[in-house]
Formats: sequence, structure tokens, C-alpha cells
Amino acid sequence: MKAKHLLLSFTFALVMPVIALARPGSFTTELSDYRGDGAYVALYLTDANGKYQKTLWVAGKKAKYYKHLADWARGSGLKPAEYDGMTGASVRSGTTLKLTLEVDDALIDAGYQVRIDTAVEDKRDNRADVIVPLTSDGAGKTTAGKGYVKAFSYSF
Repeated sequence: MKAKHLLLSFTFALVMPVIALARPGSFTTELSDYRGDGAYVALYLTDANGKYQKTLWVAGKKAKYYKHLADWARGSGLKPAEYDGMTGASVRSGTTLKLTLEVDDALIDAGYQVRIDTAVEDKRDNRADVIVPLTSDGAGKTTAGKGYVKAFSYSF
């Protein structure tokens, strides 16, 4: 009986540090004022070379328009498993998308980047509207986008 209890304690000790290696991260994307429909927005992670790693969030409910988020679409392969449970409504002009997501500590300061693609119906699509390294130093700093994103920031 003692050996069984010891094994359980040892297993728990190995598992607990893994559970504690994620923290909530706040991601804030403010869109500029533009005329037109709500924007589709994909927030995703890439490695330092720009290779797709993981979807963080997709704003816009109609999957048929996801192809306009070109870099994200190519990386994710538009596989529903890549974005299931990580979607919401499109984001209107001049409004802010605020997300709180779990961020694995191993991703911070490890060469990963947060990227944002944006698209608006009957307007230009923006690949890599925002590219920022996911670093401790970058937390709390605001970055301007190249398209519909007026400002982006994250914090831990």
C-alpha cells in the first residue's frame, strides 16, 4: 500500500509543474476607423521564421471567408481542428477585441511571434497586419498595424 501511495505522490509531483507552466495573457487589438463591414481577424503564433504554429483566436463566424486571412489560412490549412472553440464575431470598425488566453511559459522569449491577419468584405486583405515577438520585454508595449489594426498589445 505504501508503494502505491508513493507512486501516486511522485506522479502528482511530476504533473503539477507542467500545469503551472501556463499563465493568462491579455491580447488587445484595436481596429482603426474604416468604412465597411466588420473585420475578420486571425491571431496566431509562428516560429521565428514565420512558420505557422498555433491559432490563438479567429474573429468572424463564417468559415467560408477565412481564406481571406491568407497567411493564417495557409499555415492552419483551414482545418476546423485548428480553430474549433477559438472563434467569435467579426470586429467592427473602430472597436477593440480583448482576449484573455492561456499562454504556455515555454513560448515566451523562445523566438515565437504573434501575427494578425485581417480582412474586410469588398476591401483589401492584410497579411501579417501585425507581427510582434512574444517576449517578456514586449509585454505592455503597443504596436501599430499596417492595415485595419490601429494598435495591438499583449500582457501577462
